[in-house]
Amino acid sequence: MRTTRRIATATALAAIVGLPMAAGASAQGQDGHELTANLTQLNDSGASGTAWATVDGNKVDIKLETQGMTAEAPHAQHIHIGGKNVCPTNDQEGTGPDGALTTMDAAGQYGGVQVSLTKDPGKTDASAALDVPNFPTGESYTYSRSITVSDEIAEQISNGDGVVVAHGVDLDGSGKYDGDAKSSLDDSLPLEATAPTACGTLDVAQMTMPEGGVETGGTSTAGVEYPAAIALGAVALGLGGAGLFAARKRTNA
Repeated sequence: MRTTRRIATATALAAIVGLPMAAGASAQGQDGHELTANLTQLNDSGASGTAWATVDGNKVDIKLETQGMTAEAPHAQHIHIGGKNVCPTNDQEGTGPDGALTTMDAAGQYGGVQVSLTKDPGKTDASAALDVPNFPTGESYTYSRSITVSDEIAEQISNGDGVVVAHGVDLDGSGKYDGDAKSSLDDSLPLEATAPTACGTLDVAQMTMPEGGVETGGTSTAGVEYPAAIALGAVALGLGGAGLFAARKRTNA
């Protein structure tokens, strides 16, 4: 059983993280130009936000401001590349319970994880995709970091081929990630910790990146019922790759 589960997990990880970075139809960006993304809710999360990015050579300066996230809980967040460079709609049917959208359901739309938007000094490549304790925490937070990426990823983001996706939804209103439902990637993780909550495409900027101080929240597993399990998941992904899969309960209309 364990061997079968590991094979299935490895296959799933290859599908979401190893997706080819196909160029999608996008606006033309250039070094030093800014891009913005308007983050809108997925899975009826109520979350929203804005992301700004500037590419200069291999350096990506990125800032996020979010609202309506699960309070006192960490939120995994990434730049996805390689799909059709679009976000799913909030009402898009998925394969999760009650038609919920999972990360794999939308992988063909926003691509695989290429940049993990962790807090400094956390790793920022795809292997850190589930390093949950090292992502920002809180209902509303501001995140900012300069990240060095490969030539290929820098070009993709500069050309407007990046999609910002945030995760973590309190489906049962308990105030933390818990419940009997498990992540479809790793059954040691609660489903709520990896459920996609908001998404936005990085397009040529219509506004300037805001200035000022940055607060990314403290490194914490507060709000997570299974912090040990999440730590194990992060270690495993750091050794063998990363991906995010989630399924959520949705109340039928």
